[in-house]
Amino acid sequence: MTFEAIKTSVMKFVKDEDGLTIVEYAVAGGLITVAVAAAFVTLGGEVEEKIEALCTAVNGGAAC
Repeated sequence: MTFEAIKTSVMKFVKDEDGLTIVEYAVAGGLITVAVAAAFVTLGGEVEEKIEALCTAVNGGAAC
């Protein structure tokens, strides 16, 4: 390989943005996953409290 061929290959690799796009999608997917998990954890406790309150109101707490 000549120096010009190596230089051309390196420049082509540097200008190629496909790899960067994949990394961006991976980071965005990770952030979305963390946000959804945090929402489930936060809302999970509130939902459990509401279900227990309904159960207590209906059955006097016997079935909870």
